[in-house]
Amino acid sequence: MVFRSEEMCLAQLFLQSGSEYDCISELGELGLVEFRDLNPSVSSFQRHFVSEIKRCEEMERILGYLLREIQKAKIAIPQEDESPLAPPPRQVLEIMEQLQRLEMELSEVAKNKEKLQRNLLELTEYTHMLKITRTFIHSRSRVSYEEFPTMETDSVTGSTGMQRLGAKLGFVSGLIQRVKVEAFERMLWRVCKGYTILSYAEVDENLADLDTGEISKSVVFLISFWGDQIGQKVQKICDCYHCHLYPHPENDEERADVLDSLRTRIQDLNNVLHRTEDYLRQVLQKASESVYTWVVQVKKMKAIYHILNLCSFDVTNKCLIAEVWCPVSDLTNLRGALEEGSVSTTWNTPSAPLLSQGG
Repeated sequence: MVFRSEEMCLAQLFLQSGSEYDCISELGELGLVEFRDLNPSVSSFQRHFVSEIKRCEEMERILGYLLREIQKAKIAIPQEDESPLAPPPRQVLEIMEQLQRLEMELSEVAKNKEKLQRNLLELTEYTHMLKITRTFIHSRSRVSYEEFPTMETDSVTGSTGMQRLGAKLGFVSGLIQRVKVEAFERMLWRVCKGYTILSYAEVDENLADLDTGEISKSVVFLISFWGDQIGQKVQKICDCYHCHLYPHPENDEERADVLDSLRTRIQDLNNVLHRTEDYLRQVLQKASESVYTWVVQVKKMKAIYHILNLCSFDVTNKCLIAEVWCPVSDLTNLRGALEEGSVSTTWNTPSAPLLSQGG
């Protein structure tokens, strides 16, 4: 009838030690049977093939990392028309070694690329800071520092009150995210009691953040301050707001020399970065040719060991005992799959697994 299933039977399988993996692989390709758990009271981490499953999970972790890197590089993954079979146990260690070697190589290249990108971004930020702060210095040279308290010049000594106290004028320059500028300015005013002058201007180019990698608007700032104590407070405030600080040149000649050096270093870094990206893409392109096969093989291998954990181990006869539900009309195919799995195993005297039919 339409609403009636196939006539089913409960069968018992006796799998000889050494051929059980291939027999389960053959049954899995056919998809004819449903296994019963003969170890319901045994926890998952106390079963016989726990170490093999952990090895499969480690390979799945590496394959997940490879897939993410391949997708990030926008490389297509070719797929085979036919699903690959589960690898024989003797090839598992070879696949594991290939994946570990590939992961190590990719992670090393990725770390070098990340380091190069960070260095390039730092040099780019430093370049923007030098160009923008130059306008700050030139505009301040035409303006008196009357904004500072106690800055009046003594007519007799010709020095200001801060200079008589031994305080020196210092500078702190760097970059900060645009969204933090207002809070940063208020904090400087409250903590430093007005003994600082803050000048800032927005960078035209969108820059990636050194820590998060997100593209955002940045602001170049220049802080003038009197005295070491005020300078220490400025440094702490900059650290709290995660500012990227860079050395401030003392004069225009030093600024020009630093800019020339930065241009040369940026050009060299770009060349090295391009070569690193090309090599990384070549490695990923080579890995993409085999990653689909590896993913399917590892999934099938892990499924086989999960099924083997459902079987009971007969110490006397040195075999695995499994119980399966199978359609009666497919018993012949079931027996043929077991014989095929037994023959494919390399043994001097292979013995066929036994099939016992129940009600």
